[in-house]
Amino acid sequence: MSSTPWIKASASDDQGSCVELRRHDEAIEVRDTKDRGGPVLRFTRAEFAAWLDGARGGEFDHLLDRA
Repeated sequence: MSSTPWIKASASDDQGSCVELRRHDEAIEVRDTKDRGGPVLRFTRAEFAAWLDGARGGEFDHLLDRA
């Protein structure tokens, strides 16, 4: 097994409102920093690359709008 250390975005707040990511074998894993022993979401590299491309392009910005 090959894993990178868990990392979180530098924009994360001090209250733990963030997620951490790492590469584990061929997957990208995501977990909640408030529940490090809890569930982990796993994405293939292709799935994560597609999401990252969409995030860079602003495709999900509307999810942050407060209606």
